Amino acid sequence: MIHELVVLSGKGGTGKTSITASLAVLAENPVMADCDVDAADLHLLLEPDIQEKENFTAGKKAFIHPGLCTSCGTCNLYCRFDAIDDYYIVNQLSCEGCGLCAVVCPAGAVEMRDHVSGAWFVSSTGEGAMVHAKLGIAEGNSGKLVTLIKKKAHEIAEQNGNRLIIVDGSPGIGCPVIATLSGASSVLIVTEPTVAGIHDLERVYRVAERFRPGIYVCINKADINPEKTAEIGRFCADRNIPVVGEIPHDGEVSRAIVAGRPLVSVSTGPAAQAIKTMWQKLSRLINKEE
Repeated sequence: MIHELVVLSGKGGTGKTSITASLAVLAENPVMADCDVDAADLHLLLEPDIQEKENFTAGKKAFIHPGLCTSCGTCNLYCRFDAIDDYYIVNQLSCEGCGLCAVVCPAGAVEMRDHVSGAWFVSSTGEGAMVHAKLGIAEGNSGKLVTLIKKKAHEIAEQNGNRLIIVDGSPGIGCPVIATLSGASSVLIVTEPTVAGIHDLERVYRVAERFRPGIYVCINKADINPEKTAEIGRFCADRNIPVVGEIPHDGEVSRAIVAGRPLVSVSTGPAAQAIKTMWQKLSRLINKEE
């Protein structure tokens, strides 16, 4: 049985990816999946060696055939996104793929073509196989790409006999997060002891609980505001959510990020020790779920 552990946060900048990278080091032979496709950065810490690359096609964009176009101006008139210029060339960044220009063109000169909006990769790392992706500038359909990445990660785990997939999810509660949560076995929510941190924890918890995974909480920089840390503890206790980790503020974290390595690989400081202790608790809880 493959266990899928998803690491989430209510907003960016909580330390989610840094913690995910350290968990990848501590876990036994995991498959990693970076599902934060809009701003993927797990590769910055795990140094992947790309083995496979595939284009990601999502939606369609308009293309006007010069040989068929009569320059009647109908497409330009009807385009609500100003994506067609006076020379009847489509600006691919502005085109939303609605297809109206193809419908109204009297000459049949507009073709809706499949659009490559990014690429996804299968890589090897020192910690195990990794599936990740990169969207192009201003590209969408990231929920569809997340689903593709998770599917590929499960295929690799099944082929290689891996029991654990660690997923670095997107921050927030949008479409990529919902796609990431689908099929998750357990969720680790990373939060901070601030007013905004508590608010964001509540939001992402309400979304995650609908998928019925095991839910756990990690409080990063727990010592910067003991009152808010205690408030998070009460919030979790009221909902029977285990707080599996309280990671102290530690300058070694910044140095590890600058070095481009997971914290537990380069430090024995208090934050690294707290992450190791958290993984021991979390792995025991995950084993109980199975």
